[in-house]
Amino acid sequence: MVMAVVAAAIFVATLVVVIWQPKGFPIGYTALIGAVIALATTVVGLSDVPTVVGIVWNATLTFVAVVLISLILDEAGFFEWAALHVARWGRGNGRLLFVLIVGLGAVIAAVFANDGAALILTPIVVGMLRALNMPQKAALGFVLATGFIADTGSLPLVVSNLVNIVSADYFHLGFAEYAAVMIPVGIVSVLASLGMLLAYFGRSIPKRYDVLALTSPAAAITDPATFRAGWVVLALLLVGYFAADPLGVPLAAVAGVGAVIIVLVAARQPAFLFARTAAATVLVTTGGTATVTASASASASGSGAGPSAPSGRVIPVWKTIREAPWQIVLFSIGMYLVVYGLQNQGLTDHLATLFDVFGDHGVLVTALGVGFTIAILASLMNNMPTVLIAALAIGGAGATGLTHEVMVYANVIGSDLGPKITPIGSLATLLWLHVLEKKGIHIGWGQYFRTGIVLTIPVLAITLAALAGWLTLIH
Repeated sequence: MVMAVVAAAIFVATLVVVIWQPKGFPIGYTALIGAVIALATTVVGLSDVPTVVGIVWNATLTFVAVVLISLILDEAGFFEWAALHVARWGRGNGRLLFVLIVGLGAVIAAVFANDGAALILTPIVVGMLRALNMPQKAALGFVLATGFIADTGSLPLVVSNLVNIVSADYFHLGFAEYAAVMIPVGIVSVLASLGMLLAYFGRSIPKRYDVLALTSPAAAITDPATFRAGWVVLALLLVGYFAADPLGVPLAAVAGVGAVIIVLVAARQPAFLFARTAAATVLVTTGGTATVTASASASASGSGAGPSAPSGRVIPVWKTIREAPWQIVLFSIGMYLVVYGLQNQGLTDHLATLFDVFGDHGVLVTALGVGFTIAILASLMNNMPTVLIAALAIGGAGATGLTHEVMVYANVIGSDLGPKITPIGSLATLLWLHVLEKKGIHIGWGQYFRTGIVLTIPVLAITLAALAGWLTLIH
């Protein structure tokens, strides 16, 4: 009993400091300190370290690689280009623009993970709204919708959310196997989210906006070579993800190769492939007069590279690499060691017992019971530790077959959607609120909670019901 209290105290203390994020205490170091204390008090043993590393290494490195790709492409203007195209497709219809922005957010969340969708797309949307002179209330609706869809749209693929990768790794779910279940469920989640967002913010959206106030999408592209390479890398990633499972290749290797390719292109390495030529990119001769047409990327000014730099390098590659979420690797190992201490002391057994009670009452009750329980836990103590606590509990429950499968996917849904209820539900949300504050948009915790709980509960219920129905159908 004493050790159980110690394990719980270490977990709560670590979690409080992680959420608080005092200056000078990055989340990774904070979690590692908690892990060291857990080891020192024998809540966890040294033999647990390789077990935990084995659970989280693929998930965290995959996540870092995907986010790094999104950061490089953002520097190249990839997402702003996409957003400007979407805004033009709206043809001046405010409500259609809202629908398209939500749709774009869902696609970015699915492909580039929820953090990429929230933290990269939000500043672009804010800039667009200001260019369109959107009323403050309408702008707030667009911004909140962008943040909300980043998580509710992160169900379809394993790589769409870090908790997806952790759960898929823990329960040995292949990329294709996961997608076959969660793509249909994810579509339902996005449609339900769109319906709730329109019902909640619809009246504040202006009927018309001035398309001519928008800049040309082509003007957003700062690095054409990296922009073009991005499409190739995305295609290779999609093929690689599906091919990885049969070949026994971890997703981290696939995403890592994609990240290396896009980084090398952005850095113009190897340099000889991007060397300046004495001649122009295209030599057009008209009426005997030679006219030089230079590549848009061949003379980037302000890159700081100097005359000897590789041709056209405009992206601060090493700065972008440093800004990738490397702390999440340390956080995952440290936090999950702390969480593992809860299992060692039998605290996850209580959750397993509750899950078994749900499992005795059919597929729908199992999906709703497990999903809502995990969503509440995620909203109160962050979704990162929650997903592993729940995974350990599901592993310890007596459910088998379809009931077990429902629990596994309900864990993912609860961990993805539950964090939207409160600001502390995910670290990305806290960072997202900070980014908005810097942009002059203040969303208080009370306002966020009032909006989050109204939007999340119905979407969560519909998504979990869709999971139960889809799994029953395909079995």
